[in-house]
Amino acid sequence: MTQTAQLSPSSVFVVSGGAKGITAECTIKLAQHQPCKFILLGRSEVLETEPDYAQNSDESALKKCIMENLLSQGEKPTPMNVQKIYNKITSSREIKKTLAAIEKTGAKAEYISVDVTDTQALQEKLATAVQHHGPITGIIHGAGNLADKLIEKKTEEDFEKVYTAKVKGLENLLTCIKPNQLQHLVLFSSVTGFHGNTGQSDYAIANEILNKSAHIFKQHYPSCHVVAINWGAWDSGMVTPELKKVFQERKIEIIPVAAGAQMLAKEMGNANHATTQVVIGSTLIPVATELDSQLQTHRIRRQITLADNPFLLDHTIAGSPVLPATCAMTWMSNTCEQLYPGYRLFNHQNFKILKGITFNESLAKEHILDIEEISKVSLENIEVKAKIWSKNLEGKIHYHFSAQLHLQREMPIAPIYESINLEQDNIITATGKAFYQNGGTTLFHGPAFQEVKKVLNISPEKITTECLWEEISHQQQGQFPVQWLNPYTIDLSMHGLWIWTQHFYQEACLPGKVEIYEQFVPTPHNKPFYVSCEVKAKTATSAIADFIIHDRQGQIYSRMLGAHAIIWSMKLPRS
Repeated sequence: MTQTAQLSPSSVFVVSGGAKGITAECTIKLAQHQPCKFILLGRSEVLETEPDYAQNSDESALKKCIMENLLSQGEKPTPMNVQKIYNKITSSREIKKTLAAIEKTGAKAEYISVDVTDTQALQEKLATAVQHHGPITGIIHGAGNLADKLIEKKTEEDFEKVYTAKVKGLENLLTCIKPNQLQHLVLFSSVTGFHGNTGQSDYAIANEILNKSAHIFKQHYPSCHVVAINWGAWDSGMVTPELKKVFQERKIEIIPVAAGAQMLAKEMGNANHATTQVVIGSTLIPVATELDSQLQTHRIRRQITLADNPFLLDHTIAGSPVLPATCAMTWMSNTCEQLYPGYRLFNHQNFKILKGITFNESLAKEHILDIEEISKVSLENIEVKAKIWSKNLEGKIHYHFSAQLHLQREMPIAPIYESINLEQDNIITATGKAFYQNGGTTLFHGPAFQEVKKVLNISPEKITTECLWEEISHQQQGQFPVQWLNPYTIDLSMHGLWIWTQHFYQEACLPGKVEIYEQFVPTPHNKPFYVSCEVKAKTATSAIADFIIHDRQGQIYSRMLGAHAIIWSMKLPRS
């Protein structure tokens, strides 16, 4: 790993948006950890001396003083005029307070009034500052603007206001400061850029550009400590009591100012130099929007390639990669959640595998997902039919998967599995990788799916497995990322039935259809979970089972009821 320079008294930081608000609090905390030199940038003006009428008046009395002064000059004290003067004075006070707090730590601080989007002015003023403080070794880019509106109501001016402060601001800073002399580059991004948020399309775009810029900069300058911090909502003046109530309803935790500032200081530590992007805050759960009463249909086209989905190499049957049926269901579910923000899949019914998608010469150029609304009750639930299909080179239609999905705003409380049995009977002593690609009718799955750790117990009626899915990278997940549904844990949850048919009948099995799938909470990854598979019927050509996925105490994550498997009696080739 490349060594990264440390903070020291000689470090010189430029901090955009750093004289007021959250960025100022973070800068003060950083100065407390390591007094160095800070050049704070902001658009506000610092008043050398306040007007006589404002001196010695606190903020509660200031507006009254402003009004009286305007009246004494024969001017009308309109709310707009009063607020403008009030903001100018209080802003100046806050900047001076920030500078004093930084210098109290033993650090040095200077404030420069400049717009970071003004390239020439920024260049001139930073050049002068460098003469006083020395070469700049670090950037903390905290400047930003908001113009929250639904996208159809946004203007070009709204977009430019939000976009330029973040993106043009960073571009200008890197133009004025030689990148190869930087030891630290800290970008204040937002969870909005990571998760998206209603009314903040421009803000999300700008912040995601900061995220990607951090990764690119780190590739070019590996010795620089680079991090884009995707902040959640702070408990600051911008979060009004009304907004706090909204956050509580959406179960979004607010970052306390002191805790957030401490997190920034921690991110500057040696242990975090390898991490280029970090999310601090709660997942943003979309606000459910009012639904149009008219039933609609949607068509989504997708090119699915082996190159874009590396995990497929671990799901190879008879020499060809095959799309797991659970990935088809994830595509349906993820698409619906994007079409209907604030709603999540509670269950799907009658999920059928009609003709799987195999990655060989027969692979279609594109696959199509059709969503047909059956019913919807605004702010409650939605029922849709979903079907995935394609055309071959001759124009013949092939239907691959179909299901009926039920989405809700609120999930029911997760029930308890009453028949839980985690006792070990030691009938099957194989563990972990021994279940996979081990000859005969062992499971064909590669490393991304080899996550049944052991069989706790097995009988002619039931098998209980312990599983632990170690998360694979986003690059490996490709076009089928883990979101509310996890296609990889759902797939491996069904491996127990294969082990059961192998143990009692020396047969293998593949999924055919699922009558009902329900999900209450996401299945965890990187820690154990348990699958109780109750076998309901077995014939020479099929098996039917219920799969209950639960924790050690029996709380159910999800369950598949009436899962039909097709018996494959031939020995499988190793993939």
